Amino acid sequence: MKVAPIIRAFAAHNPPIRTLLVHTGQHYDPAMKDRLFADLALPEPDVNLAVGSGSHAVQTAEVMKRFEPVIDEHGARAVLVVGDVNSTLACALVASKRHIPVVHVESGLRSNDRRMPEEINRILTDQISDVLYTTERSAHDNLAREGIAPERAVFVGNVMIDSLRASLPKAVPAASLLAAAGLDPQRIEGGYGVVTLHRPSNVDHAEVLGPIIEALHVVSARLPLVIALHPRTRANLERFGMLGRIDTPGFLLLPPQGYLEMLGLLSGARMVLTDSGGIQEETTALGVPCITIRENTERPITVEQGTNTLVGVDPAAIIAAADSVLATGGKAGRVPEYWDGRCAERIAVHLHDWLLAHDSKA
Repeated sequence: MKVAPIIRAFAAHNPPIRTLLVHTGQHYDPAMKDRLFADLALPEPDVNLAVGSGSHAVQTAEVMKRFEPVIDEHGARAVLVVGDVNSTLACALVASKRHIPVVHVESGLRSNDRRMPEEINRILTDQISDVLYTTERSAHDNLAREGIAPERAVFVGNVMIDSLRASLPKAVPAASLLAAAGLDPQRIEGGYGVVTLHRPSNVDHAEVLGPIIEALHVVSARLPLVIALHPRTRANLERFGMLGRIDTPGFLLLPPQGYLEMLGLLSGARMVLTDSGGIQEETTALGVPCITIRENTERPITVEQGTNTLVGVDPAAIIAAADSVLATGGKAGRVPEYWDGRCAERIAVHLHDWLLAHDSKA
C-alpha cells in the first residue's frame, strides 16, 4: 500500500526516477501477494528474495543475506524503505553499511513501547536514514528527541492515503463479500461493525484474548460484527478452545481479505474495532469511528485529530466505547494535513532534487 503510489509517482516524475523493486517475501503467502499486487496495480517485483517466515532474528538476517547480492549486482543511488517491518530495518542496515543513502518513508512514528518489535525497527531505521519522510508533524519532535538533525526530516503526508484514495472507487461492497462467502447480506442491512485482531500481545495469550472476545460478544448483540479472521488469531482461538465463542449470530466470519475487500468493509462500517496501525489511519481518512484495542499507538494523530479512540484491552472500556459510538455516532474527526492523496508526488519531487544535490557532492 505504501510502495505502489511511490512507484507510480517516480515513473510519472519528469524526468522519471528509475527504480528496482525488491520484494523481500517477508509477507510470503503467494495468493495474498499476487492479489495485493493486482489490487494496487503494482508491477511485479524486479527481484523477489522469497525470505518467508522465521523468528525476528532469522528473518532480519535472511533479508540482509539475500539483499546484499542485489546491491552488488545492480548498485543503487539510494535504497528506499517503508514502514516498520523487519525487512525495513534489514535493507536499511545493508545499504547503510555499504555507504548508500537510506530513504525512510513513514519516519518518526513512536508508540514509546519498546516491547513492540516494530518500535525497535522504527527507531533503528530512523537513526541510519539520510532522508526521513514523515506522515505527521509530531514525528519531527520524536526525531529531534533522538538527536536526528532536523534537515534530514521532511513532512510529506501519508502515502497510505494515496493508495486509499486511488483504490476507493474499486472497493468491493460488504454485501457482495458476504454473499460470496455464503453469508446472508441482509444480516448487515441495519449496519455493521468490522473487527480485525492480529497483534501478538492481544492474540497469543488466552488471558488477554479471552476477555477481548467476550467484550466483542457483548458488542455483537448490539451490532453485527464482521471479522476477517487473521490466520494467527484463528490458530490461537482453536488452540485455546475459544473458536466457538465467535460462532454465534452476532458474528459474521470471513477469511483474510484482499485490500479492495477490506476497503469496502471499512468504508461501509458504523465502527471498526482493531489493533492494526494501518486501519487506524484508514478509518480516520474514511471518517469511520475506530476503537483501537491497544494500550498505545504510534499514530497519535488519529486520536488527536481523527476518528480513533484508544481503549486498551479492558473489556468494560471496549464495550463502553462501542456503546458510545452507537449512541452518538462516534468521533467525527478530520482528515489530517497532507493526507490528500499526493504524498508520493511530494516524495518524488523532493527525492529527485536531493539525489542531484547528493550526487554533486560525491
